[in-house]
Parts: sequence; structure tokens; C-alpha cells
Amino acid sequence: MRRTVGAIVAAFVLIGSNPAAAAEEAAAPPSMKWTFDGLFGSFDRAALRRGFQVYTEVCAACHSLRLVHYRNLTAIGFTEDQVKAIAAEVEVTDGPDAEGEMFDRPALPSDRFVSPFPNDNAARAANNGALPPDLSLVTKSRIGGPDYIYGLMIGYKDEPEGMEMAEGMAYNMFFPGHQIAMPAPLSDELVEYADGTEATVPQMAKDVTAFLVWAAEPELEERKRMGVKVVLFLLLLTGMLFAVKRAVWSNVPH
Repeated sequence: MRRTVGAIVAAFVLIGSNPAAAAEEAAAPPSMKWTFDGLFGSFDRAALRRGFQVYTEVCAACHSLRLVHYRNLTAIGFTEDQVKAIAAEVEVTDGPDAEGEMFDRPALPSDRFVSPFPNDNAARAANNGALPPDLSLVTKSRIGGPDYIYGLMIGYKDEPEGMEMAEGMAYNMFFPGHQIAMPAPLSDELVEYADGTEATVPQMAKDVTAFLVWAAEPELEERKRMGVKVVLFLLLLTGMLFAVKRAVWSNVPH
């Protein structure tokens, strides 16, 4: 089920009802325990596939993922045939052909994720003048990273009594000023997970956040593995150097 909704993250213009409200700081987002945290953290492939489903069925209507290729999806557990089928569901403009004309064709695994709009002006025209941000690096570019993205998606509430909301704005407890141009992107059972997981708002928010973390840093696990090897090597080298030092100086009178 696809909805034309705002971004997973709010990059739209904040319009406060008054200067004091606009300057008000947002509440701190919840501190989540992510599987990819820590020195030995890794991605939960099932969660990444669910997050990809949320991105595809909810977010991709407005937001691009320009730095990710369809072929990259094999890293989160999709087979090559599945990736080909996923890519073929959308069309890309290619060319020119032998006659010098551009043409549309089904996307290939080698293509980048197809953007929902042909250009920025078209994106603004479809979103009341606001440009939905690309989500490729969003978890690295927002203070708070994945915790903030998760908090933003679960932070939609009814505005407090007496608070005046600007036209077209929604209340979000984790957004600075609390007034955000993006309507709530998630609602319970908005998607039907292929693995049968219950699609609650917190579950979908957590899954798509994990997917966006992977999209921003697909080499995270490899980097951590390399870091562990380097630390072990340095510890071994330190021990060897200490042993050599003891051996060299063992016969020197004190």
C-alpha cells in the first residue's frame, strides 16, 4: 500500500506559531538499543528487509535513495533473481538510442534506486513547495542519528491544549519547535510484512530506520571486523615488543 506522504525525516521548513514556540527545543528522542551498535554490532537482515518494504511502500512515493543501487540489496538477503524482479517494477529513462531518442526501460540491478520525481522542481510542486530530502545519508546527517529518525516517526501526537498550530503543520514532540510540515508517515498495519511480523508504528519505524542506517553505511560490519583485527594485532604487537624489551634488557645489571 503506497501513500503519498512526507519524508522519513523532516527537512521541511519549520513554521512556528510564534518566536517562542519556534525556538523551543524538542524533547530528546528515545535511546534505542540497535543491533548494529557497539564494536561487535551487526545488522539484522530480517529487519533490513522489512525496512526496505516500508521504504518502498511508504517513503519512496516522495523520497529518493540516490546513492543505493538495486544490486546492493543482495547484501541484506535478497537473491539475484529477487533483485532483478524488484528493479524491474520501476522504469528508468535511458538513451539515446540509434535514432538519438531517449526511451524508458525497466530498471536493472546495476541502476540506482529510481527517484519519485524527475527533478527538484517537480518534487517541490508536488509537496507544496518543500523539497523532500534524499534519504541515502539521512541517518548520518541528523544529530542523534538513528535515534532521532526513529523518534521523529513515533513522535506525532495531538498538540497540547492552547498551542496554536500553523496551517498545514503537524505536532511532533521530537521535532524542534514541534511543528513539522510532514504529516505522520506511519500508522498501524500500514504495510503487510512478508514475514508475518506485526506492523505496528514502533516496529515499522525501527525497521525502516535500520534500513536507512544500512543504506548510509553498508560497509559498517566490514569496518567493525577490520577494527577488531587491528586492535587484536596491536595488542599482539605490544606483547611481542614488551617480551623483546624484557629479553634485551634481562642481562643488563640494574
